Amino acid sequence: MKLNQLSLFMENKPGQLKVPCRILSQAGINIITLSLADTQQFGILRLIVKDWQKARRALESNGCVVNVTEVLAIDVSDRPGGLYEILEIIDDAGLAIEYMYAFTTGPQAQKATMVFRFENTDAAIKALSAKGINPVGPADLFARLS
Repeated sequence: MKLNQLSLFMENKPGQLKVPCRILSQAGINIITLSLADTQQFGILRLIVKDWQKARRALESNGCVVNVTEVLAIDVSDRPGGLYEILEIIDDAGLAIEYMYAFTTGPQAQKATMVFRFENTDAAIKALSAKGINPVGPADLFARLS
C-alpha cells in the first residue's frame, strides 16, 4: 500500500530543476507525479516513479542527494467535499499530515489521487482502512498509467 517517494534537495537557483529531469530522461524513467517546494536557499523536489530503485541509482550516480520516504496514495472523489471527507477521517484519527499533493490519471478520471506524507504512515493506513478508504498500492497505481 505504501509508495516510495524520492526527495531531492536542490539549490534554489535557475536551471537546477532540469538536472534531475535530464538524468531520469536519459535513464528512461518516467515521472508519474512530482511536487516542488522551495525556501530562499534550497528546494525539495519530490518524485513518484515506477522504478524508484533505478531512479535513485541514476540520480545518486550523477551527484544528486536523494532521500526515500514512504507516502500513501489515496483516491479522492472529484466533487465538492471529496477531499473534506478524507481529511475528516484523518483529523478524527488525530493524524498529522506533513504535506500532500495531487494528480489525475487521465481526462476520464472521476477522482484525483492525493499523495500524503504522514507523521505515522501505519496509523494512517489503519484509520483510513477502518473507514473503507484503502490506499492505492504501487501495482494498481502503475497499472492505471500503462
